[in-house]
Amino acid sequence: MIVRWLCGCLALFSLLVQAQTGPANFNEAKRLAVKIYAGHPYTFYCDCAFSGKQIDARSCGYAPRKNAKRGARLEWEHVVPAWEFGHQRQCWQNGGRKHCVKTDATFRRMEADLHNLVPAVGELNGDRSNYRFGMLEGEPRVYGQCDFEVDFKLRRAEPKDDRRGDVARIYFYMRDQYGLAISRQQNQLFTAWSKLDPPDAWECERNRRIALLQGRGNPHVQACPAP
Repeated sequence: MIVRWLCGCLALFSLLVQAQTGPANFNEAKRLAVKIYAGHPYTFYCDCAFSGKQIDARSCGYAPRKNAKRGARLEWEHVVPAWEFGHQRQCWQNGGRKHCVKTDATFRRMEADLHNLVPAVGELNGDRSNYRFGMLEGEPRVYGQCDFEVDFKLRRAEPKDDRRGDVARIYFYMRDQYGLAISRQQNQLFTAWSKLDPPDAWECERNRRIALLQGRGNPHVQACPAP
């Protein structure tokens, strides 16, 4: 009886610590992210329905550009790429991402931060790579009906209108929480995006769920619509 009581206390303590500090690593963050999207199983860029790790392309009109195998798979993407925030830390200069994971506690928190993690079609995650977000002329459609553009020469990606504010507020959160450096041009762009695309009901609910699991919300997700 005493042993079971102690085990229960330890489990409760673990949950309380997790709620204050967030997931310990990227793999744990991906497992928790599944819980966040329970009842809202749609990818960030294309609104494709997913179940487990399987994408339902018919639900959103997505068509693979090149990599059908990866296009059928759900992946968890960092909106602010690990490459981008990693390059601003000394550990990356000393040995890249693996070295940062081993030696830099702040990098591990950044990599595992649930606010920066979204479900994405695998091919889009791969094509976006570590490119910055921006506006692209012409808006070529190469993913079927999915409104997401990538310019490989400019190394730039453009999300659809109603995701631009989400992207901006995630960048602002990472900037304020971890001291992420953002260029003046990007700050101006994201400020405009945040004004033009205010938080919708799901962004607010997602923020609430993350705050419960991680112990802190995104203060830039404000003026939420009434429930």
